[in-house]
Amino acid sequence: MVSRVDSVLENGNGGGLLPWQSDEWAQLQQMLPRLPHALLIHGARGTGKTAFAERFAQALLCERPAAGGHPCNACPSCTWFAQYSHPDYRRVRPEVLDEDEGGADGDEAEASEVKKPGRAGRAPSKDIRIDQVRALGDFINMSTHRQGRRVILLYPADALNTASANSLLKMLEEPPPATVFLLVADSLDRLLPTILSRCRKFVMGSPRREQALQWLQAAGVADADALLAEQGGAPLAAQEMAHSELRAPIDEFLVHLATPDTEGALKTAERLAKIPLAPLVACLQRWLYDLFSLKISGRIRYYPQHEKQLAALVARCDVAGLARGMKAITDRRAIADHPLSARLFIEDMLLEYAALFAGQRRSK
Repeated sequence: MVSRVDSVLENGNGGGLLPWQSDEWAQLQQMLPRLPHALLIHGARGTGKTAFAERFAQALLCERPAAGGHPCNACPSCTWFAQYSHPDYRRVRPEVLDEDEGGADGDEAEASEVKKPGRAGRAPSKDIRIDQVRALGDFINMSTHRQGRRVILLYPADALNTASANSLLKMLEEPPPATVFLLVADSLDRLLPTILSRCRKFVMGSPRREQALQWLQAAGVADADALLAEQGGAPLAAQEMAHSELRAPIDEFLVHLATPDTEGALKTAERLAKIPLAPLVACLQRWLYDLFSLKISGRIRYYPQHEKQLAALVARCDVAGLARGMKAITDRRAIADHPLSARLFIEDMLLEYAALFAGQRRSK
């Protein structure tokens, strides 16, 4: 699943490192003498992994690196890189990110992109397609223009489908000299084991809570504490939600989750039918996790500001029901992008949720 939000969250500050990335940057500098041909950078969504990887790609191509291995931002290579026109750099990502980013990256030169324009009448793909990967063939078999490295940044690697992953695998198995693949992923679960086995995995840690809060507060984010908890400690995700048009609908959704009933489920589904489903499903998934955690251990992770409402609901349900609810919402998340009817999808989801507190299991 890829969206504009994913791109915004991972593009970070668009320039230097984020405050919590210094240690990982230092680790990469230590790896430079024996840098692997394929590096898989992975970690929590919303922590700036892609911006980090893109900065590293620029540093690898920079002709006059600054102190600490940072790109100089002044040499010809850095200038080309900033314009997405470096002849020895390719960026591979789903079409939907190019369609949705518009002004941010809409003027990128084709030389640095490996993508296939969406066909008329077809929605932009959320996958990295096989033709995008195959297009790398000519690039990696040509001599480099600056007699240095060539770098390929591919993200999110989770968006590779089976065909494109197998095509990439052939390149990773027999990498040409002076070529570095940088893959970025939220989760390793969706990647083929054969891809994983041919990459050096590099984990990006999440920032400490105090560090993330300080960054959010410096950025002028109100309710930073609550938003950071809601987004699982991911500061870029918290910042995005603070300014998102989804904020008000999500708050309305949470009000209903705190007081579930059949009539409210129908009215809420009608009002939120035009809202993207994935954020609503993710919200309910986090809410159910907090209910289960509070029931089992007395702890709340995502919605501590709703402690009283969660405690009242916990008294009305059992562990088995919550476990069923968590499994059901996980299944729903897999199909949230392709519902037959958004309103009916939300209705069914909320009626099933309400049944957890009515002492019965809703029949399918």
